[in-house]
Amino acid sequence: MAASDIVVIFDFDKTIIDCDSDNWVVDELGATELFNQLLPTMPWNSLMDRMMKEQHSQGTTVEDIAAVLKRTPIHLQIIEAIKSVHALGCDLKIVSDANTFFIDTILEHHGLQECFSEINTNPGFVDEQGRLRIFPHHDFTKSSHGCDHPSCPPNMCKGIVIEKIQASLSMEDQKKTIIYLGDGLGDFCPSLKLGDGDYVMPRKDFPVWDLICKNRSLIKAQIYEWSDGEEFKSVLLRLISRIISIDGNNTNANIGQLYSVDCKLNTMALPATSGHEAFPQALPVLH
Repeated sequence: MAASDIVVIFDFDKTIIDCDSDNWVVDELGATELFNQLLPTMPWNSLMDRMMKEQHSQGTTVEDIAAVLKRTPIHLQIIEAIKSVHALGCDLKIVSDANTFFIDTILEHHGLQECFSEINTNPGFVDEQGRLRIFPHHDFTKSSHGCDHPSCPPNMCKGIVIEKIQASLSMEDQKKTIIYLGDGLGDFCPSLKLGDGDYVMPRKDFPVWDLICKNRSLIKAQIYEWSDGEEFKSVLLRLISRIISIDGNNTNANIGQLYSVDCKLNTMALPATSGHEAFPQALPVLH
């Protein structure tokens, strides 16, 4: 299989970046107390829109918000991993419950925006008054998104988004393999949508990892966990190398390309089809 036949889909908060972008902005702007007061009274997206209104009324500019976003913590190894996977020719997408303004600002700041072919998230834009507006991906005040899984928030079912991506991929001539990376409760539903030939990479000791461990029999995809930026990079790149090498028509040049993208990987052993040291084991079936 060629790298171009691999689709890597990322969550954003606590997966690409090492925090929740909404909480980060609210905390950095000194608005945590008001946020916590209003949190029980309205849906999350409406609350974020309200918080941006309050900040605008206090003189906070969009540039101020962007400056906060550019300080968002992100592991250097994750930046390198995304650039490496994109350089290989994999198709990268984001499915996130953050918003377009936050995601675009952070990706652009780190030179990652061009790496992604598609970003599915809540709309976030600057209106004519210069105020940042944030709206839900799905307007749940008018209708339900159709998924009743308790892990999915009313404004966005990532499982439905994954199904739409799968439907689009199915129209292409070559079969595609999906790798999905996430951490939160909302990443469980899309994990359920993956097939036998796909892979899911849950962040260890985060909510989606706990759900997958408790419901292992429901997951058809192979599961490979990661815990930090270094494992994010090593597991993802080794997994892609393994997928490519499964194809009997694969050449050593394809494997070599994977490791030539980042010279730091040259000291790592090429992953074999088996072996504890060469590649992390999939999560066992829990009885």
